[in-house]
Amino acid sequence: MYRSHTCGELNLSHNNTEVTLAGWVQKSRDKGFMIWVDLRDRYGITQLIFDESRTDKAVFDLAKTLGREFVIQVKGTVIERESKNPNMATGDIEILVTELNILNQAMLPPFTIEDETDGGEDIRMKYRYLDIRRNPVKNSLLFRHKVTQEVRNYLSDKGFCEVETPYLIKSTPEGARDFVVPSRMNPGQFYALPQSPQTFKQLLMVGGMDKYFQIVKCFRDEDLRADRQPEFTQIDCEMAFVEQEDIINMFEGLTRHLLKELKGIEVDKFPRMTYEHAMKTYGNDKPDIRFGMEFGELNAVAQHKDFGVFNSAELVVGIAVPGGASYTRKEIDAYIDWVKRPQVGASGMVYCKYEADGSLKSSVDKFYDQDDLKKWAEATGAKEGDIIFVLSGPANKTRAQLSALRMEVSTRLGLRKPDEFAPLWVVDFPLLEWDEDSNRFHAMHHPFTSPKPEDIHLISTEPGKIRANAYDMVLNGNEIGGGSIRIHDKDLQARMFELLGFTKEEAENQFGFLMNAFQFGAPPHGGLAFGLDRLVAILGGQETIRDFIAFPKNNSGRDVMIDAPSVIDNKQLDELFIKLNLNS
Repeated sequence: MYRSHTCGELNLSHNNTEVTLAGWVQKSRDKGFMIWVDLRDRYGITQLIFDESRTDKAVFDLAKTLGREFVIQVKGTVIERESKNPNMATGDIEILVTELNILNQAMLPPFTIEDETDGGEDIRMKYRYLDIRRNPVKNSLLFRHKVTQEVRNYLSDKGFCEVETPYLIKSTPEGARDFVVPSRMNPGQFYALPQSPQTFKQLLMVGGMDKYFQIVKCFRDEDLRADRQPEFTQIDCEMAFVEQEDIINMFEGLTRHLLKELKGIEVDKFPRMTYEHAMKTYGNDKPDIRFGMEFGELNAVAQHKDFGVFNSAELVVGIAVPGGASYTRKEIDAYIDWVKRPQVGASGMVYCKYEADGSLKSSVDKFYDQDDLKKWAEATGAKEGDIIFVLSGPANKTRAQLSALRMEVSTRLGLRKPDEFAPLWVVDFPLLEWDEDSNRFHAMHHPFTSPKPEDIHLISTEPGKIRANAYDMVLNGNEIGGGSIRIHDKDLQARMFELLGFTKEEAENQFGFLMNAFQFGAPPHGGLAFGLDRLVAILGGQETIRDFIAFPKNNSGRDVMIDAPSVIDNKQLDELFIKLNLNS
């Protein structure tokens, strides 16, 4: 056998034991008469010792040739270290080597394979197989494994059945752009890779599976932003004969279980917030509630003075930044420059310091007296020692800008602590959103989301006011899961397709298989899907998802390690009846 033990399990209880280890050379220290080698595998590091006075000369000479990342096998005796290392699990012992076998030599790696590395992100992604040897990445992947194991165990114990659904499916026009796959056996026709298993899990409910889950890859050909991958993993779930409360209770239970088992944190029942309240109070539908800085609307107390910027604005809104009255003008200007960046898009920012002596001083003192500014403080909840940041303009745009500013301020103040967890349900989303470009409604979630039963009567008169029977789970300012009760009635689904601008022919062509299934007795059903990559990263205390994905792609959607996507040869194109037109 290559090894009797791993490099992370030996301790003083193994003293004088003959062992065989195998792994990679982390580093080697040659003192002439003594050589120490740190041997690494997935489980840890064990120190090897080659002693000129006790080690066979051929073995000792061979040890002198070892380089970083050589793959070796050693046999030897566990002995107590004279100089112990309390920071290593194996720091009390070392192996006095009697046999050394070099299994594979290695080139000098392009970056140091240690917790703190000198390799930039690009080079580490190119050599991802080397990066995985580093503890931060290795431990992130092991943590992801723990999360998925806990999910599988929990859902299986609750009666869920894991069912695989197809990857080669039919393209649909709703949602993001599909990745498409040409079919050689069906010339001119294409499969699509699933953006989610949505219709299949509904069909499984029609099939009577009752409780389904799947940890599944999904694909969206979207323009990529930081920390978004073209392929991602969902914990996809569906249940039959349920209402919204049943689903919320089930998956709140799962999340509480994960927090307890993986982080040792007990969380009480999750708070709930309507979409309308979230947008008005935090400027987005996934608010981070680990800290305050709730929005205070100032229209009533800031308009109708002589300040034209506020008077002409649809919305004037501010936040109170704790301790901000001590900011220098340079620090304030830095925030003003930040909100004026193209990514945020504000034209400027007004501020008001609430001094420790109770006085208020603003950048628009010319237009507002102390009584006016005290009303600003009341509206935003500002206290002595705080500063109020105020933005104005079109309502939706301004809320989004202030939301971005709130998150930036909280990050700079260290309020977004990775070891604090603040889960939240956001409910009562609009069912539809109006798209000016296409001049029609689009489903805010997807076309199969059920309206609130009490709002169905609005379909013919005021569709924009219909609320969805939908819910999102938010954790630390990130949407980690979302779902809805589905439409299970064929007639209501047909009305929904019509409202979304589908002709009967288009609806039949795209979703006829689902509508036909509904004719054979579809149960009331609903579900939820977690974004596994994001969930694991947040539970792991990180902002980026890449370290929790074994082989991620970069911001351009490229796998720089295997150089994909890549050109394929003309023979393959001919077999698929495809001709490229790269000039259009």
